[in-house]
Amino acid sequence: MTTTEADLLQTIVAATRRTVESRVRTTSSSELEKRIDRQPRGDAFRFAIRSSSAPRIIAECKRRSPSRGILRAEYEPAAHAAAYEAGGAAAISVLTESTFFDGSLSHLAAVRAAVALPILRKDFIVDRYQLLEAAVHGADAVLLIVGALDDGALARLSREARELELAALVEVHDAGELRRAIDAGADIVGVNSRNLRTLSVDPSVLDDLIGQMPAGISAVAESGIRTEGDISRLTARGYHAFLVGERLVTEPDPGLALQTLRGLLPKGTPFDQAQGRE
Repeated sequence: MTTTEADLLQTIVAATRRTVESRVRTTSSSELEKRIDRQPRGDAFRFAIRSSSAPRIIAECKRRSPSRGILRAEYEPAAHAAAYEAGGAAAISVLTESTFFDGSLSHLAAVRAAVALPILRKDFIVDRYQLLEAAVHGADAVLLIVGALDDGALARLSREARELELAALVEVHDAGELRRAIDAGADIVGVNSRNLRTLSVDPSVLDDLIGQMPAGISAVAESGIRTEGDISRLTARGYHAFLVGERLVTEPDPGLALQTLRGLLPKGTPFDQAQGRE
């Protein structure tokens, strides 16, 4: 069945709510809280995307996307994360949404066991229960998508994340969502050039919104970032970090691809050739 343009995000959010309701019946919030044996390092995530060595890339582990299908048949998130760490990633993002991205909390736990870098749980967060899951499985930050939440839920989840010492990467797609993110107290804002309702990518969104970003906000560019040149240009525009997934995970050697994207390898590598840079 083809999901219509207007309801893709709503469909994913509805599926997420059903999944959370099912998990709550198995393990209560109070039981989950008792399982937190590691303090999330939200401050380490904030430092990594603002003050670590540039260019700062949040390298993503994901097996599938709704727009492209299976990205990597032999998907080993822990191995990919270790390669990203060796390649100079500032942080790691792990997709945990199961229905549309083939993600799992077990992937998050495996990555946590494999790397020392700060980790972002990337999912469609709609409930505090998911924040507790993130903390239990080793995340230091969570993604909050403004388009998936009303103002009350956005403010509440932002506050609850802080209480758990999780950083929140608050994702926006237009000027109205940016205003809502700021009003909710966001200190890290991700501008996603991919429209989650249509899956189309419009790189101009990254240029349009960075000019409206208040001072003091850590700005993260998301989607459509494919070359070292993209990163150089967007850094000059004011972005502090970049979340890159498909461009890396689809490469035979994700770690090598990351090094090349960060400008750490000589021009002329196979990754450069694939980008038409020779």
